[in-house]
Amino acid sequence: MKKLLLLGDETIAQGAIDGGISGIYAYPGTPSTEIMEYVQRSKTAKEENIHRTWSTNEKTAMEAALGMSYAGKRAVVCMKHVGLNVAADPFMNSAITGVNGGLVIVVADDPSMHSSQNEQDSRYYGKFAQIPFFEPSNQQEAYDITREAFRLSEKFNVPVLIRITTRLAHSRYAVQLSEREAQNETSFPQNPKQFILLPSIARNRYKSLLNHQNDFLQAAENSKYNKYIEGEDKSLGIVASGIAFNYLLENYPGGKCPHPVVKISQYPLPKNLLKKLYDETEELLVLEEGYPFIEEQINGLFNYGKPVHGRLDGHLPRDGELNPNLVAKALKINYRQGFDSPDFIANRPPELCPGCGHIDVYNALNEAIKDYGNERVLSDIGCYTLGALPPFNSISSCVDMGASITMAKGVADAGIFPAVAVIGDSTFMHSGITGLIDAVNDNSPITIIILDNSAVAMTGGQPTSGEGRIAEICKAAGVNPEHIRKFVPLRKNHNQMVEVLREELNYKDVSVVIAERECVRVLQRNKKLKKQIVKN
Repeated sequence: MKKLLLLGDETIAQGAIDGGISGIYAYPGTPSTEIMEYVQRSKTAKEENIHRTWSTNEKTAMEAALGMSYAGKRAVVCMKHVGLNVAADPFMNSAITGVNGGLVIVVADDPSMHSSQNEQDSRYYGKFAQIPFFEPSNQQEAYDITREAFRLSEKFNVPVLIRITTRLAHSRYAVQLSEREAQNETSFPQNPKQFILLPSIARNRYKSLLNHQNDFLQAAENSKYNKYIEGEDKSLGIVASGIAFNYLLENYPGGKCPHPVVKISQYPLPKNLLKKLYDETEELLVLEEGYPFIEEQINGLFNYGKPVHGRLDGHLPRDGELNPNLVAKALKINYRQGFDSPDFIANRPPELCPGCGHIDVYNALNEAIKDYGNERVLSDIGCYTLGALPPFNSISSCVDMGASITMAKGVADAGIFPAVAVIGDSTFMHSGITGLIDAVNDNSPITIIILDNSAVAMTGGQPTSGEGRIAEICKAAGVNPEHIRKFVPLRKNHNQMVEVLREELNYKDVSVVIAERECVRVLQRNKKLKKQIVKN
């Protein structure tokens, strides 16, 4: 079989295709976006009629994937770590219902918060749901593990989680492919009540999940992805999980570590391997990307007085990504010391693209609301969040998808008028509609500015689920049609935009202002594609 040079995300996508999936479900979110995009470009996926369109949010993606599993087919659902918060309800309950066709949930964590609100570690979700989960250490493992995850899912009839991190997702490696499996035939669950979580049924399903816990543990103990690697110097034992195992090997010529190592890529934790390491060494060092997930459990399992070092005791930083230098420092061996940036080199914060319509909206909003103050402007997650930075300083919040509308409602409930929400079209479809309905039900005096650029712009310009229908959706939610206003955000329309915004700011009920202008980057990309089509 051939080798392909692939991103970590792409190896998972190829592994899912070769593993016989019938559908992939996802919402764009860095660093997981490229998984879906790879399948969408795949010739094999097209020939095999694999479902591969974007979902409105992670919850709908998770539920649709569960539906495909219910029908006996294999499905994969992909998201970034904070997306799992959105999908948590069906995710947790899918552990109780179990699966019919294999179901794999891929979650890409973002240590150091390169493009995220937090650093949460999705391994806790796997433990919380009490299901098997994997953490590949390299791209080849990511490919192989994806295929193994489907087999494990169908063996135990449970969903399986794969956790990756930014550095693995966005680095490349030559991956050896293996023979592709055929898609499952459709079939309904043998237990017709399996997916009905009435309390009497759910109790029995939960007992079934609990009865499988030892099976999951034995699978991890015997997994080829978990290894005890002998070492002569037993003054220290090392536990390395996921990509941290690579960082360890990079510090030793030929990848030969002198200390015994337990490599972990399949969970629950292989207790026997860890007990052997603990008993044979004088102290332990735990290398893991993210929270001290393994370190905390070792302290609980083998609290016999031996030192256990890691993120909790300061041997490694409590926050941010690991790297080979940090690992070397924890090992007290030579490491590369970089140079501090000269004082004259200033940080360059991200900025809105030249020509972006959001610039014109913020300039108009700042003028319209200057008599009130922009601290009453609540915003959301998207490239427009950059409106919080100079020269705009227009917004005062960015918490989670859809929070702008509901936070603005809360500000209005507190007696502040006017209150403003700024939200993108994709984010509005993802999580803003329900907040709008709450505001309509309470006649909340808030102005909602929807920045409709016809794209999920921050993650690559994917299509939005509500394109061309935002106004109709707001009307259907109960907003007075006379106070659903539109304008085109251009510099030449500045005075008109200011006038519209001032009028709606003074309206003491729910009003919606839609700024309609295509993302400048997507527009440029589409023009290039059209030229290429003409040339061909």
